Amino acid sequence: MDDPKRHLRLAHSGQPSRDVYRKRKRPPTRLKQFGLGLLLAAVGAGLLVALLQLPERLDTVLLVSKAIGHLISGLTLLGSGLLQLLAVLVLVALALTALTLLVSGLVRIARALWPRRKAQSSR
Repeated sequence: MDDPKRHLRLAHSGQPSRDVYRKRKRPPTRLKQFGLGLLLAAVGAGLLVALLQLPERLDTVLLVSKAIGHLISGLTLLGSGLLQLLAVLVLVALALTALTLLVSGLVRIARALWPRRKAQSSR
């Protein structure tokens, strides 16, 4: 138990033991951390400056109001289309029900008019 390395022996294999603890990755150096932080901050600042320039180049309120108007009209058209599809499905269901009732009525009429066979009595 005084060994600094621990070994795991596999139960039924003829392979030698292997290290239980794997070598860990070294943490990034301070220079790399600093450079990555500087890069992220520069990209964030650049995006903020670009977003601040946006209202000067186009009317943002008009853009947003048009987008909302298009969204509402699209949703209205979608709802109208779904209602029309539902109406068609209801009409198809009614037509199938009418045909089923008509066929079953004709079958019953045919059975009522058809001569019955005489039942054979078993003795």
